[in-house]
Parts: sequence; structure tokens; C-alpha cells
Amino acid sequence: MMNASQMKFGTAQPLKRREDVRFLTGQGRYVADLVPAGALHAVFLRSDHPHGEIAALDLSAARGVPGVHLVLASADLEAMGVTLGMKGDQIDTRGGGLGAAPERPVLARGRVRFVGEAIAVVVADTLAAARDAIDLIDIEINAHEVALHLKPEEPTIHPEAPQNLAFDYVIGDEAGVAAAFAKSAHVLEVEVVHNRVTAAPMEPRAAFAEWTEGRLHLCVNGQGVWTQRNELSRMLNLPRAQVRVTNPDVGGGFGMKAMTYPEYVVIAAAARALQRPVAWVSTRAEAMLTDNAGRDLVAKAEIGFDAGHRITGYRVTLVSNLGAYNSQFGQAIQTELFSKVLTGIYDVPVASLAAIGVYTNSVPIDAYRGAGRPEAILTIERVMDEAARQLGVDPVTLRQKNAIRSFPYVTMADESIDGGDFAGLLDAAVTQADVAGYAARAAASKAKGRLRGLGLASYIEAILGDSHEIARLVLDEDGGATLYVGTQSNGQGHESVFSRMVAEATGIDQSMVRIVEGDSDRIAKGGGTGGSRSVTVQGTATRATVLSMVAGFEAFLAEEWGVDAVSFDDLRFGAPGTNLRLTLAEAAALARTKGRADLIDRSERIQLDGRSFPNGVHITEVEIDPETGGLTVERYSVMDDFGVLVAPNLVEGQVHGGIAQGFGQAVTEWLVQDEAGQVVTGSFMDYGMPRADDLPMIRFAERGIPTRTNPLGMKGCGEAGTVGALAAISNAVRDALAPVGVTEVAMPFTPSRIWTWINEARA
Repeated sequence: MMNASQMKFGTAQPLKRREDVRFLTGQGRYVADLVPAGALHAVFLRSDHPHGEIAALDLSAARGVPGVHLVLASADLEAMGVTLGMKGDQIDTRGGGLGAAPERPVLARGRVRFVGEAIAVVVADTLAAARDAIDLIDIEINAHEVALHLKPEEPTIHPEAPQNLAFDYVIGDEAGVAAAFAKSAHVLEVEVVHNRVTAAPMEPRAAFAEWTEGRLHLCVNGQGVWTQRNELSRMLNLPRAQVRVTNPDVGGGFGMKAMTYPEYVVIAAAARALQRPVAWVSTRAEAMLTDNAGRDLVAKAEIGFDAGHRITGYRVTLVSNLGAYNSQFGQAIQTELFSKVLTGIYDVPVASLAAIGVYTNSVPIDAYRGAGRPEAILTIERVMDEAARQLGVDPVTLRQKNAIRSFPYVTMADESIDGGDFAGLLDAAVTQADVAGYAARAAASKAKGRLRGLGLASYIEAILGDSHEIARLVLDEDGGATLYVGTQSNGQGHESVFSRMVAEATGIDQSMVRIVEGDSDRIAKGGGTGGSRSVTVQGTATRATVLSMVAGFEAFLAEEWGVDAVSFDDLRFGAPGTNLRLTLAEAAALARTKGRADLIDRSERIQLDGRSFPNGVHITEVEIDPETGGLTVERYSVMDDFGVLVAPNLVEGQVHGGIAQGFGQAVTEWLVQDEAGQVVTGSFMDYGMPRADDLPMIRFAERGIPTRTNPLGMKGCGEAGTVGALAAISNAVRDALAPVGVTEVAMPFTPSRIWTWINEARA
């Protein structure tokens, strides 16, 4: 019998993405490509007030527009038996109990709480007819004062949350930190502002709903199907078996598409009422107003050092903007998820995190690439850089001195880091980035009248998401195989990765391995995609399923051949001392003749016992024109530890994409509301998306130490680029501006802000 450790499963070789052929030739099948013929179109009436009471709402004129089939407000949905209130998470609070849980209605009920909130929907034959009808809805909103500034004296948004307090969370040893600071030789404090951003995927949100044979089918561009199925079942009061959710090709998600949104519930209810398919495709303008935003918090970080510059304690106190409502994971991001990597790669004797969540009149906040970990790493890496500056020591030396060196290491949040070489990785990264040659490059910049800065960040992140996953492998009659997975590609290349995993483990040609994902009817359960979990957890489940199938065939063939043992070596079943050999496909054909369908259809469910901890070092150099404030990234170098790599070129692509999104938040992106609560960066004319020429060629290298938390030894890579980029770029900007007297910086580093800081310092 074959030993599991001998199975070839996911070799570290470059991988050609087979799905790219259809994507690059216009053959991708996205939601808008799949809308059924004759589907009706939904358009939403959205609030232009950030806060106010709905004093009057007259839908009669809209209902009379030719081509309009249905016009609904919250009362109509309630009369149809729809549960209006959506659910978000609630975390444990300092005083016991859970965080606040105000209702989020799928259509505003009585009050609007952010610009863009849906108030009514029109369903018509055409988009033009629906938009004409929207214009005829007579609505009157009595404006309320707006809460935007995370202050308790601002107007209360929800009666259930006095002073807009969503939660008061604490973890760690607050008393121990205070005692450590009292004995420290040095204590310093840094405020870190995390600007609000939007995910802005290439494909905006979209969905269509249809009723077929008494069942609901929702096709949506999400990051998994089971959350939407369960929420639709609850809100439409349907048995789960009566709801099917599918995800086709998805053009980017970044966490933002993982949630159930109000539009999906509304179009499902409309499709049931009309017994016609109903489609909704977000415009970019809608997306900027209604997609869950990311980040938006202010953190005060304090750190103590002894006389030898070793960390004595670390404390973070932060205020997090949740927006107008709890989103699906909103309360957990700047609390539970932030705490997982609160202390970064450092050996910190005692630490604490105190977080307050506040509701404001803005679109809700939820997961965005990294979800809490970029925020935590930006905070501690800014602190470490400022500490090095104030203590007068080299920032690399300070990090080396305090890096964790003994494993397993249990963090303040009771997470066990099973291994790593943080100090060694930093050494390698410094060499790769040619930090020794930085002084000459800085002098050359100075000669041109430019300011040059070097920034580094040592990051670590905790792979999150559901620790359970399932895989089902079916051997097909044509000699191929079909793998059913519980994750959902948003463009990462899952089809290529999983098909090669199966091909390498079974001997079936990769072109004959079909991948099925994103269908709640065809896949019993799954954890979806999020938290860099996909290949690690799904790969482990796939491996377990292949091993189970191989073991079943080994026993079957031993009985058929009348031998004591059969093994699967070199991708062939064989019996020692005989010439008996069969491929898996040939064994499957034999099993069919014997009526052994159980052998050719196997499914296994796994659970990982612990998280993995990708880590690495980002080093970047920026150049600033002091006369304009213009910033360019001149060099960027990354050294990562992702454990075992399955497809190095796909990993590098994920890192590049993550760095680009980190650059976007650090330099160009900022979702801004004015004092009246109106979004002033509501289009790509105002909201600065990063471009290809904003970044230099990125030097990527990997020094992987396999993790012991999963049998593949993988650590995950999808969010790591963003986790490290924010701090590296921020530290580089701070370093560049230090010689002209700028002592405080905050993202985004736009030319106008940098120019202002320089001139204020000069004055």
C-alpha cells in the first residue's frame, strides 16, 4: 500500500493557467453573460441623504409606467412574507454579552442611514423603463444630523446603540502592559490612521434570480454559495433544499463579494412574486456607494523597551468605523482578526488590544484583502520604525533583536506559530534589496533635488476562514475525472491548480480533470474563498479524497487479483512479484464491470487543527519631488515564506496583485465623504485607482519553511502582498520626509498632502 507521504501532490513548478484562454478570448461566463432570455431588470431607488426619516413615499406613478411589472418598498416585502432584517456578526464585549445588533433592512424601513441605501426597487422589461419609473417615485426625506466622526457626542443612528457604540472589546493583559511600561527604559506612542477604501473589483456585483419547478435559483458573483443560500432560506422563509445558489466566473472579489447583500434578497423575492427571472447588475457608481468598504480606523499604539532595546510591552487602542450597520464580518475584523497578528513577528512579553466600534452614516465596513491583518501589521511596523528613529538604532537591527526565534510560539491571542525564520528572512531580504547600496542611491536622488526614503516591513499573517473543507472526486467513463470543490475562484487560477493536483496524484491527464465549483446543488458544503484559505484547505481535502480512493482500489484489486497487497506506485496499481499493472482509469473501468460504483465516487471532509502563518519582508524605496509632492516607487523587493509552493508563478502573481492594492491604499485610494455625508470620491475620476506604471518591476523571492499545520506544508499567499505593502510604503515615505522636518505622515500619500506637510514643516 502506498504511503501518503510518497504521493506526488502539488510540485513547485510553474503552472500555465488554463482558464486564461477563455478569459483572454472573451469566452468567460460571468453573471451578466448568463442572464436568462426574457429576464426582467431591477433598478433600485437609493437614498441621496446620509441620514433622515422617510416622511413620504409614493410609488403609484412608477407603477403606471409601461413595461413596469413590480415596484416594491419595505412594507410590500413584509406583506410578501420576507424577513427584512439582515444579520451581521456580534463579538464578545468587555463587560460581557455581545456587541450591538441593530437591524439592517434590505429596503430602508422608516429611516435611511447612508447615501446609497436602497429604499425601493422597480422591476421592468428594460433598464430604460425601470430607470424612467425610478425618476417618478415621489419621496420626501426629513434630514437628520449626520454622524461621521467617531465621536460619542454625535447624533445617534440606532436606538439599540447609544452614542453609536457597536462594541467595546479587549483582549490581552492590560494591567500587565501598564506594569511593564512603568518599568521600561523607553516608552513611545504612535498614532496610525487607516484610510477608508473600496474594493473596486473589475466586475461589479451582479445577480439574477429565477424560480424553476418551485425552487429558487440565485446566480451571483460571490466567493462561495452556502452563506447566500442559508441567508436566502432564512429571509424568504424557505427550506434550504428549496434554494440553489451558483457562482459562475467571477471578476475579482477581495473579500467584498463574500457577503449577502440586500439586492440579492430583493430580486429573489421579486422573481418569486412574478415567476419571471429578475436580474440586477451594479453600475460602477452604485458600487462606489454600496459595496462594503474596507479599513477606516484610527489606532494609538504604545510600545516599551528596556535599556537593551528589547520590547517590554505593547498596547493598541483603536476606534473602528463600522459604517451604518453591522456587515457580515464587520465587528470581527478590527478585534478578533486584528488580534491574531497584533504583535507581528516580535517576541513581546505582554500585550493588549482595546477596540471600540462606532456606527456612522456611511456604507458598512467589512472584509477587504487581509481583513484585520494589514491593519495590525501596518500599526506595529510603523511603531517599530518610529522606535528605531527615536532610539537612534538601525531599524533592521531593532527588528532582528526582537524577532521570535523559539517555536512553537504562543501569541497574546493564544495562536500557536509553529515555525519560521524571521531573523534569517530579514537578513536575506536586506541582501536581496541591496540595502548596502541605498546611500549612493539617496545621494543621487538628492543631487536631482529629490527626497529618497527606504522603508521595510516584516510581516506575518494568520490564514483564516473555515478550517473545514470537503472534496469529491468522481472518475468519469471517458478516463477523466471531475473534482467538486468547496472554494470559489475569483480569478486566482483555482481550476489550473486543483486540476494539476489531481493529475499529479492520479496519473490522469490534467486536460481530462474537470473542476466543479460554486453550485450549492452539486456540492454539499464548502467554506468558500477568503482568508487565503483556498489551496491550503481545499488542497488538503483533495489529497485526503485521492488517498481514500486509492486505498479503496488497492483493497478491491488485491481481492480481484488474489494477492496479499496492492500498491499505487509510479501512478500505477501493482502487486509485488507480478506483472499486474493498472492505471487508475483502467481500475475504474474494471470496478464498473463489477458494480463497484462506490470506488469511483469518493468524498472526504477534513479539518485543519491549526492556522498557518505566512510571513516575509517587504523593502521599498520611494522618491519624492518636494516642489510638487509627487511620489514614485523606485524599487520594490519581497522575500516571503509561504511554506511549500504549488505553483510559484501564480504565487508571485498573487503577491504582485496584493502589493498593487497595498500601494493603492497607501498612495492613491481614499473613499471620502464631505461634512454633509456625501461621497465625494464616487467615480474613478475622483477615486485614485493604481495603474501599471505606478509600480516598478517587483523583485520576488521565496524561502519557504513547510508548516506542520497541514499535510501539504503550505501557508497561503493571497493576501500577504497587501499585508506587507502598507507598512513598507508608509515607512519609506516617513523616511524620505524626515530630513525636511516632517514628523507625522498618514495614508494616502497624495501629492497635495505631501506638499502640504513639507511646506508646513518649512514654515
